[in-house]
Amino acid sequence: MFPPLPNPGVPVPPLYHHPLAGGSGRRGIILPGQHYLQEEVCHVVRIIILASGSSGNCALVEGQSGSLLVDAGLSARTVLSLLSDASCDPSAIAAILLTHEHSDHTRGVYPLAHRLNVPVVGTQGSLDAFAATRKNGLSGIATVRCGYNGTWEGAGMEVVPFPASHDAAEPCGFFIRDGDQRFACCTDTGEILPAARDAMARSDTLVIESNHCPVMLKDGPYPEVLKRRIRSRRGHLSNTAAASFMRDLGDALPSLLTLAHLSEVNNTPEKALSSAREGAWLRIDDTEIQVAVNRECSTWPCQVRI
Repeated sequence: MFPPLPNPGVPVPPLYHHPLAGGSGRRGIILPGQHYLQEEVCHVVRIIILASGSSGNCALVEGQSGSLLVDAGLSARTVLSLLSDASCDPSAIAAILLTHEHSDHTRGVYPLAHRLNVPVVGTQGSLDAFAATRKNGLSGIATVRCGYNGTWEGAGMEVVPFPASHDAAEPCGFFIRDGDQRFACCTDTGEILPAARDAMARSDTLVIESNHCPVMLKDGPYPEVLKRRIRSRRGHLSNTAAASFMRDLGDALPSLLTLAHLSEVNNTPEKALSSAREGAWLRIDDTEIQVAVNRECSTWPCQVRI
């Protein structure tokens, strides 16, 4: 759990806001020198992206009654260190949500689940595929199988997996509700499936993949077979595709949006943000857009309060 909010009007430490994003800090993104608004004291969910990209992915959703970790694609020691650096209490974590079995999402899942004594929640396909990567499977930790559009409850939150389109066994994104606050995350998907669109259209804030710039990928150093995989319907969402989806959402575009899983080779935060702002063009004055970065950047960690 994070510390209680100060009284309205009391200055607070700055949270991450991408320097190119602009905007006024609406709906709880607090900029340096700004203050909490009265309504924010009532109910706050904090989303902290600890790592995002091909080197590892991990995010924390911190609500009023506990926390949920979404993936843990770094070593358990590194995740715990990142949590400490971000002033997060690991003992408040009630479960680890698993989007799919690839190592950049699962490296620290088993040791963290064992150490924190929490279950791993995912689709049956993801859990079975993850177990198959380990000599002794997932014995010694609890697992919860939750299928697409099923519901699991933990840490005072309601969690609903929805399908993603990726080269994994049964990949998913997650729709998470804490009281009247609704959040969705969808990365590692080559396209936005209808059920994913519906979940994201119902969300107050959204973490969405903006993996690569199509031109940078085409002209970049990757072998052609890897390029085809990345841009396939079961690969990764490009800046262009993410922007197109945002445009398609129209009035359902959330007020808070974070671009995640950017390629370090085939993308830049500036390109991803520019493309997303074009996608949100009719709603640009009503939507805050930021870019998730890793600890090496001075603006780490990426944090959102809703």
